[in-house]
Amino acid sequence: MLDLKGYGPSLLDGAVITIELAFLSLALSLALGLIGASSKLSGNRLAKGIATGYTTVVRGIPDLVMMLLFYYGGQVAVNNLSDYLWEAYEIDFFFQFDPFISGVVTIGLIFGAYMTETFRGAFLAVETGQVEAAKAYGFTRWHTFRRIIFPQMLRHALPGIGNNWQVLLKTTALVSIIGLTDMVRVAEEAAKAERMPFHFFIPVAAVYLALTAGSELFIKWLDKRANVGVVHGG
Repeated sequence: MLDLKGYGPSLLDGAVITIELAFLSLALSLALGLIGASSKLSGNRLAKGIATGYTTVVRGIPDLVMMLLFYYGGQVAVNNLSDYLWEAYEIDFFFQFDPFISGVVTIGLIFGAYMTETFRGAFLAVETGQVEAAKAYGFTRWHTFRRIIFPQMLRHALPGIGNNWQVLLKTTALVSIIGLTDMVRVAEEAAKAERMPFHFFIPVAAVYLALTAGSELFIKWLDKRANVGVVHGG
């Protein structure tokens, strides 16, 4: 059995934090992706412009820079606002950024931009004739979306969602830079204390590999379920 010199429980706790962070970030990114894709495909020029600006800015800035900007820059902005409210109106206001919440929000924002493009392409892949047929049968917009558009859109989006999830899962390692005690930070501190980097980082790499491999199998299963009855090729 691998001896982790007493750091095993801390690494296990860090792995749990990493998993929680990944799933919460995924939920946020999926919600933002659906909103962003709907905005880009809508006839509202303002909504389309905001969504386009969001995806352009977020996809053009490195993930690490985004995380540092949100966590440290956001805290500075809140501190300046707090000072202003106190000096101008004597309102006592202060908010301390939490590393876990900051990580979830930042990663969710980053991958929400990628999910937006994934969902946009999936929506466009749904045949317009089926939507027109639903309208002819008297379906409401909600029923058309729920029964016709969404199931087929999801089938087209699953490969992209799977790819984004795999990258998102590995991106969670960046939160160690803002002080969250995930398994990467625990391994880093243990490696510095014991001067044995391979001893601690190899188990971390194995955990990430297990998570990504398991996720790939699950996505393949979902894709197979979503494509039941669909004829491929000629």
